[in-house]
Amino acid sequence: MDLPPEPDGQLIHERSYTVRTYRESTTSMRLRGVVSDLKPPGLYFPEDPEPLPVHHMVVDLVLEFPTLKITDVEVVMDVTPHRECTDIEGTYKQLIGLSIARGFSRQVKTLFGGSLGCTHIGALLQAMAPAAVQSIWSMRMMNGREGVEVAIDGLAGSTSESATEEEQMEARRQAMVFNINTCHMWDEDADMTKRALAGEEMEPPVWAAERMAKLGVEPDEWAKF
Repeated sequence: MDLPPEPDGQLIHERSYTVRTYRESTTSMRLRGVVSDLKPPGLYFPEDPEPLPVHHMVVDLVLEFPTLKITDVEVVMDVTPHRECTDIEGTYKQLIGLSIARGFSRQVKTLFGGSLGCTHIGALLQAMAPAAVQSIWSMRMMNGREGVEVAIDGLAGSTSESATEEEQMEARRQAMVFNINTCHMWDEDADMTKRALAGEEMEPPVWAAERMAKLGVEPDEWAKF
């Protein structure tokens, strides 16, 4: 894919978000988010040869799997414009008990919007939520390789041969609860969603198909995942 070239203008600010997820156990994962703002060298101080950090903040969320319920929170505001900015770090403990899945952005705005919180931490939290959902599939992959089955609302095993068609359908719906109606591809009435809920074999994602082709892996191997 051809990406747009770098702009010709002079760089005056750079903001970056980094979000990583770590598997701590079969039923727990840690989501770490970092937001940083940099001013380019010489912008504020002409003799300064190095970029100037103006924000650097880290948020750790420990999540229960597969519910994505937050069980612990730590906020560290390492670089801030005012010394008193760090006074609000402990306020984010209010996130404990909430799910980072649907409705999370709304809850963050309610709890920490405006003068109730830090605008940069709020933006970081909203960037972290989609990464948590993406990590569900990684957790299932790693658990599956270890032969670990984690119940989803008590539905683990309901896709067995002894389960009724309705039970199997409900189990698949629960497995995809964080995907359905999140975008046009996963609209509940879309063909792909209907096929998935019916238990039909799904074609691999584009990124998986391209990597399998590069590795010489047969396309039907995707079904094993």
